Amino acid sequence: MDKILRIDMGADGGPKFSEEPLGDYAGLGGRIMTSTVVAKEVDPMCHALSAQNKLVIAPGLLSGTTAVMSGRISVGCKSPLTGTIKESNAGGQGAQVMARLGYAAIILEGKPKDDKIYKLLINKDGVKVETAEDLKFLGNYATVEKLVSQYGDKITCLSIGSAGERKMGAASIAVTDMEVRPTRHCGRGGTGAVMGSKGLKAIVMDDTGCDMRPPKDPDAFKEANKAFVAGLKKHPVTGEGLPAYGTNVLTNVLNEAGGYPTRNFQTGRFDGASKISGETQAELETSRGGKATHGCHRGCIIRCSGTFNDKNGNFLTKQPEYETVWAHGGNCGIDDLDAIALMDRLDDDFGVDTIEMGATIAVAMEAGLAKFGDAEAAINLVKEVGKGSHLGRILGNGAAVTGRVFGVERVPVVKGQAMPAYDPRAVQGIGVTYATTTMGADHTAGYAVTANILGVGGKVDPLKPEGQIELSRNLQIATGAVDSTGMCLFIAFALLDQPETFQALIDMINAFYGLSLTADDVTAMGKQVLKTERDFNTRAGFTKEDDRLPAFFKNEKLPPHNVTFEVKDEELDQLFNF
Repeated sequence: MDKILRIDMGADGGPKFSEEPLGDYAGLGGRIMTSTVVAKEVDPMCHALSAQNKLVIAPGLLSGTTAVMSGRISVGCKSPLTGTIKESNAGGQGAQVMARLGYAAIILEGKPKDDKIYKLLINKDGVKVETAEDLKFLGNYATVEKLVSQYGDKITCLSIGSAGERKMGAASIAVTDMEVRPTRHCGRGGTGAVMGSKGLKAIVMDDTGCDMRPPKDPDAFKEANKAFVAGLKKHPVTGEGLPAYGTNVLTNVLNEAGGYPTRNFQTGRFDGASKISGETQAELETSRGGKATHGCHRGCIIRCSGTFNDKNGNFLTKQPEYETVWAHGGNCGIDDLDAIALMDRLDDDFGVDTIEMGATIAVAMEAGLAKFGDAEAAINLVKEVGKGSHLGRILGNGAAVTGRVFGVERVPVVKGQAMPAYDPRAVQGIGVTYATTTMGADHTAGYAVTANILGVGGKVDPLKPEGQIELSRNLQIATGAVDSTGMCLFIAFALLDQPETFQALIDMINAFYGLSLTADDVTAMGKQVLKTERDFNTRAGFTKEDDRLPAFFKNEKLPPHNVTFEVKDEELDQLFNF
């Protein structure tokens, strides 16, 4: 990863590309790469869909190596959904392939002067930008199928569906998995709309003939990787819970804790939770010939994904994740796994964030467009997004827009982005993260569920405000660092409980690059990520008043605990004082 690929989509005569040395971006990867480039090169006051915005794609520092769990790819830009800086990452094969092709970043800038759409082709022999009119308004599945027919089944694709082409605020970027299916998504923040605004339908990469990235100290790297694997396998979350039931293992856990947002955050428990739990889902998947355990990229040993087949035993979608099952399930009062899986498939095909879409449909249900629990109506609402109808364009721009259009007061968003599957009144630490993260409401930015609910990395009472600021702060710093390595965030469970596993990660980085980083250096990297993003947001006009939850979380008590969000505004304002 010794170069940057820059694509000027607005060049005279059509898109042009150039390669350049890393320069000031040397030593960066993943989130610290995307956020640094965006902060340095993008005017914070620009329109997110304008030629002035840039889309930055970057593998992590350890991507393309033999390090396990190192396949996360980061995409950054100014978000059309939130107006803030955005980094959204996904699994799949993209990061590993891009890194082995030698690119530390791909930077898309400008926008075409015509109405054509394009595809970017990269392999060991070079780079091409070609028109792709035959892909116009195709879903992600049909897009990838056509690209495989043209370039073979060894490719990896990043693509957008019709939502991205229509520049909807909830549009995602799909990344293909090991089976070359568009099942992994950079979902949050509308990155797909920015890719669509650049006129780019797909990036096709083929690393055939490329070697694995070699470490500076192969023996030390191998030993550190071995210790890292051992730590992940012995932790009960990464070694048992996630491999057995996937992320949806959390449904029963959060429902029991009273923090499972139900019917647009009206209550914290869902009567139908057991019907859509990870345990039930795994049993259904295996009974139909699917898989309850599956890796999304080569080198994944947690294997928290799976394969969901329909009633006839045919592949429908990847195993819907916890947030997806919640968003289209309990949040909408729906307890039908088949309906939820179909919506997951439609979301992936149209190219929209499953969290944003589920939250949006729940807001639409509260507005009276459908009844809570009506699965068929929910499916039809998702299909409107695919059609690009007037209603579909409203829904495809997210919960905040939908709430304004239909006059709904209870709209669970921060900075325009919908909240995921944890009610901040019953999981107060995640409420702090929702309010303060640079990304808009985002659970992955500082996953306080660890200590609030799971007892990982200590225990902080989820129903009380005490200790939540420090918890969220430390997790946001740690996440900034992990997101920069290319590592799956789920390694954090083991890192928080096992100091030796954290040290093994540091040892891997040191052995690969010939460095002598300490834990303090890794922490400093996480802090730098947040400072860079925070500075961009400040220049974009955001203030401390934007770091707040919607008022109803302070005013409406959440059953069954009958609690409100109690962390004071002045405490939220102290989070970034590090």
